[in-house]
Amino acid sequence: MENTELKNGERTAEKCQAGMESRLLHSLPDLLFDPTAAPVAIREHVEQCAPCRAELDELKATMALLDTWEGPEPSPYFFTRLNARMREERQAAPAGWFARLRARCAYGPSMHVRPIAAMALTVMLLIGGGAYLNITQWDQPAAPQGQAAVVGDLQLLDNNAQLLDQMEAMSNASPNGD
Repeated sequence: MENTELKNGERTAEKCQAGMESRLLHSLPDLLFDPTAAPVAIREHVEQCAPCRAELDELKATMALLDTWEGPEPSPYFFTRLNARMREERQAAPAGWFARLRARCAYGPSMHVRPIAAMALTVMLLIGGGAYLNITQWDQPAAPQGQAAVVGDLQLLDNNAQLLDQMEAMSNASPNGD
């Protein structure tokens, strides 16, 4: 961590040991909230290094100041005014046909329009996706499934009786060549 100060009219910078700055940044939450969880080497460095100790003290003071800060309370009549403003918006006449349609969907009492619109959008997406994927051609015959190689081989063997006879003759022949 750096500490800059004026010395003889010029700025000088004190730096920590090589690589210690990044290690300090990684263990900064531990140093601020639970110092015992920080690695021992980091704690020892902060105890020995005056610039790092000063910066850690500044961060602790900032965190303590933030702990004392309280956000402003909302006005007690906020929700009353908000509801009145929403009622005024519902009752105001929309300017164009799109604004009327949007107001009717957003504020109107006809809540049955929303599910119908969602269903119509879903159907449109399905049809568009089907057209994109070329699934709309329903009249195409299904392609026959290929048979397994074993079944095809058995069918060929059944169809060729001559080959079966030759194979049987070869298997019944004596090993001596008779």
